[in-house]
Amino acid sequence: MKFLDEYRDPQAAASLAQAIHRLITRPWTIMEVCGTQTHALVKYGIDQLLPGELNLAHGPGCPVCVTPIPLIDKALEIARRPGVILCSFGDMLRVPGSGEHLLAAKASGAQVRLVYSPLEVVRLAQAHPQVEVVFFAVGFETTAPATALAILQAQQLGLANFSVLGAQVILPPAISALLDFPGHNLHGFLLAGHVCTVTGFADYESLAQRYQVPMVVTGFEPIDLLQGIYLCLQQLETGRVRVENQYLRAVQRLGNPTAQGLIWQVFELESRQWRGLGEIPASGLRLQDPYRQFEAQQRFGPVSTSPEPPSACISGQILQGRKKPWQCPAFGRGCTPSHPLGAPMVSSEGACAAYYHYHRQADASRDHGRALKD
Repeated sequence: MKFLDEYRDPQAAASLAQAIHRLITRPWTIMEVCGTQTHALVKYGIDQLLPGELNLAHGPGCPVCVTPIPLIDKALEIARRPGVILCSFGDMLRVPGSGEHLLAAKASGAQVRLVYSPLEVVRLAQAHPQVEVVFFAVGFETTAPATALAILQAQQLGLANFSVLGAQVILPPAISALLDFPGHNLHGFLLAGHVCTVTGFADYESLAQRYQVPMVVTGFEPIDLLQGIYLCLQQLETGRVRVENQYLRAVQRLGNPTAQGLIWQVFELESRQWRGLGEIPASGLRLQDPYRQFEAQQRFGPVSTSPEPPSACISGQILQGRKKPWQCPAFGRGCTPSHPLGAPMVSSEGACAAYYHYHRQADASRDHGRALKD
């Protein structure tokens, strides 16, 4: 536990927060891309230690949150068919489509199962050769290698009843899309440490230079996040732009070549719709031709492009970092974890869920931590 204690040490955190107060000279907005980082920032009160001039924007770093409604509706359509078992990770089962969510379909008799690994789905297909077993594959580059491995294993086993409904996306094009939005106010980024464990951060270097925006690969403990914020502010205050690696204990510049090899052996890039961000070129993963027989959309028909139904939910603005959860009129009233209007209130990585669970509501608009300047 010594390692964890080091990265949660309150005295060290307070010292870093004071250093941030001394460093900042003007308003800046830094976006953390990862939903796990968002939860840590709010859970440990890190956002309340920081100066009022520093705005932390919460980005689209929750793969469940950015999965578009038509894709969820397709999963529901497949799950309701007789002779089908549909499997996915836990958070995905509670995200509403244009009507109900997958857990409601399960309550109505659909064969919907929660899994912790794509390889569980392969074993399920082996055990039930008489039914179609579909994996609703959600995630960033962190989960893509396991999905690729499951597809390779299904091919090796000759499974004709296994398929994948793909919702795998990659992060760099989403950051590019955010910086291309007119009127954005993003000055720096904290990059997701677990994603960069797989991908490395070399691809982000050209992105940082193209947009002249500093980026810092950051871990998930309080000290990680405060160090990441400090390093990003150092660049902003001195006019430097580069990608720095705070998460040295886990991330290398070129990442994990074995995991990357699995991804690009099985997948190729395609344009993909992101909830709240629209269509982003080369941001989704689809199966390459040798593995196309495992594509659920070939077996069950393509995803429709129906527009999202009107809602009081402002998840799009939240995922773009333009608004905080408490600025939504439905937050904590018409939208709660028990009755969510949108994915950010459902997911364990969603910003709305973080603000709700850790009681960060309208008082979050105050300037926090100003006493640290004294």
